[in-house]
Amino acid sequence: MKLQRMNRRALTLGALAVSGALALTACGSDDNGTATGNSSTSANANSASCGTAKKGQQLLADGSSAQKNAIDAWVKAFSQACGVQINYKGGGSGAGVTSFNQGQLAFAGSDSALKPEEVTASKQVCSGGQGIDLPMVGGPIALGYNVPGVDNLVLDAPTLAKIFDSKITKWNDPAIKALNKSATLPDLKIQAFHRSDESGTTDNFTKYLIATTPDNWKYTGGKAWQAKGGQSAAGSAGVAQQVKATSGAIGYFELSYVADGVKAVSINTGASAPVAPSTDSATKDIAAAQVVGTGSDLTLKLDYKTKAEGAYPITLVTYEIVCDKGNKADTLPATKAFLTYIASADGQKVLSTIDYAPIPDAIIAKVRSTIASIS
Repeated sequence: MKLQRMNRRALTLGALAVSGALALTACGSDDNGTATGNSSTSANANSASCGTAKKGQQLLADGSSAQKNAIDAWVKAFSQACGVQINYKGGGSGAGVTSFNQGQLAFAGSDSALKPEEVTASKQVCSGGQGIDLPMVGGPIALGYNVPGVDNLVLDAPTLAKIFDSKITKWNDPAIKALNKSATLPDLKIQAFHRSDESGTTDNFTKYLIATTPDNWKYTGGKAWQAKGGQSAAGSAGVAQQVKATSGAIGYFELSYVADGVKAVSINTGASAPVAPSTDSATKDIAAAQVVGTGSDLTLKLDYKTKAEGAYPITLVTYEIVCDKGNKADTLPATKAFLTYIASADGQKVLSTIDYAPIPDAIIAKVRSTIASIS
């Protein structure tokens, strides 16, 4: 319950910060099409605009639980300014992509870009177009732990792989001791928690292990957890709650879920000092990402093997998935307006207040141009 209260407090602060900005920059319309707002609104309409979205419009969306806290803050601010209701379930990346390709959603959130077969499936619901990936939310995947008496835990890729593959089972294992020489590590069983649902967070965490320590992580990766052993929970919030409640636990989830009773591991990347997860350290890694998508798709390739000073290597980018062409006519205006807002400077600004990383300027500029062209 305390974790939930922490998340609600962070969400409220973020929503308040952004709603003030949106109120100044977003322009709405009443039922008769008459613009509402002042001269300041008109001057800034391109940065965050209600556009032609109709008051009372309802949008259904689903997907990444990693971005749920960010989406909730954005939705609260956008809905207050524009009168549009957005129901984002946050049921996981796998559920979001599946529902989008069944034509049930205005947009989906996923921490993994669409696979080729998913792009093909999207053409059935995107008339004359296809689903595209728009990077919108960045952030570190924290390794949250609950080990009594240990406040500054350092781990590296090989050790993490062995922990989550049930090869290291005690917190006082020699491999962990070697990385934490000044810590008093207890003779305590490790309780490793992973996601029970298909998750882009799982996909990105295991991509890091595959890229950095393939000899210790011999699985192919993907949204579904593949290693044997460990315990599971649904959603990032579920994993975080289990770690908080279980002595000796460790799990992976977004930094916004780290709260009382849960601390975050610093990663030994080979840089001069271990790197803790933060919005700044994640942004340093994401800034080096390459756009590898084609056409309107803006899929990114992250550098999991970075040794740059202060760059946290276990990061993810959540994509909003939408049709480049062929969006449903009745939901397109509100969808486009909402995406325009969250990609704006004001929308991105709120992310760092709730432990997410804004998308670097060069990339988010491409996102804004792409949103302007969707139809």
